[in-house]
Amino acid sequence: MTHAFRVLVDWGTTSFRLWVVDRDGKILGESRGREGMLHAATAGFASVLDHHLRQAGVSEPLPVVICGMAGARQGWVEAAYLPTPTPLNDLGARATIVSGRDADTRILPGLSHGDPAMPSVMRGEETQLLGLGIARGEALVCMPGTHCKWVELADGVVTRFSTFMTGEMFDVLATHSILKHAVDETTPDMQEDESFLSSVRKGFETPETAWAQIFALRASQLLGMAPKQDGRNALSGLLIGAEIGGALRLHPMRARLVLVASGHLAELYTAALKTVGLRPEWHDAEDATRKGLLAAARSLT
Repeated sequence: MTHAFRVLVDWGTTSFRLWVVDRDGKILGESRGREGMLHAATAGFASVLDHHLRQAGVSEPLPVVICGMAGARQGWVEAAYLPTPTPLNDLGARATIVSGRDADTRILPGLSHGDPAMPSVMRGEETQLLGLGIARGEALVCMPGTHCKWVELADGVVTRFSTFMTGEMFDVLATHSILKHAVDETTPDMQEDESFLSSVRKGFETPETAWAQIFALRASQLLGMAPKQDGRNALSGLLIGAEIGGALRLHPMRARLVLVASGHLAELYTAALKTVGLRPEWHDAEDATRKGLLAAARSLT
C-alpha cells in the first residue's frame, strides 16, 4: 500500500464496495459486502468501514471518500443535497467531513431538483455522472435501477433530472399485486424476446395508457390470448417502454444519449432504447462510480 492515494467507497442501501487506489486510479485492494446502510445503521458505520479496510489490506490511516446512502438522513452523517443547477466538479469541495476518524473521511453530497411540479433527489448517481467526464456539450443520461434517473447535463452542470420508480414497481407488481398470477418467475429475462420488445414499443408509444396495458396482461391470459410464460417479459417491457416515453416528454432529446448501467440492466435498456430508434452511448455503472469518487478525491488535493 506504499503507493496508495485514497480509499473510495460506494455505500448503498444494501451493498458496500470499497477500493484502495493510487493517484492514477489503479486498484491496489478492494472489499465488497452486503453491509449497506440498512445493516450499518445497526452494526455501526465506523465498524463496517474498518472491517472492510482490513479486508482490503489497509493497515494505516488513509483518506476516505464515500458516496451513496452513508450520507442519507438515516445514514452515518447527513451530507446535504446540492440544488440544481449543480457543477459536478463541486462535489468534492462540498463533501461532509466525518468527525472522530484517524484518517480524513468525507461523504459526497447528493443532488436535489426543486421543481414544485416534480421535485426529485439523488444520492450516489451524482458520483457516476462526475465519473462520466462529460465536461463540454449537452447530454441526456439514462441511469436505470430501482429508481431510474434521467438527467440533463450541460457543460458539466446538472441542470435538471427526474426519477422513475420502474424497478421498484416491477417488483411490487410481480410480487404483491394480482399480476403475480400473470408472471412466471421461472421465465428468464430476455432482452431479445418479442414479448419484451413489443411491450416496450407499446409502453413507449402511449405511456399514458401504461396502467391499462399492464392490467391487460392478466386479462389476455385469462382470455387465452397470451401464455403465462410471456408475462414477466411483457410486464418488464411495458414499464421500461413507458419510462422511456415519459422521460422523453419531460426531457428534450439531446444529440448525445448516455446509458449508465451494469450487467443485465445494461442489456435490457440497450435493447429497449434501440427498439424505439435510439442509440445510446454505454458506460458501466460501477466503473463510473469509481471514476467519480477518484475525481472528487483528486479535487481535494
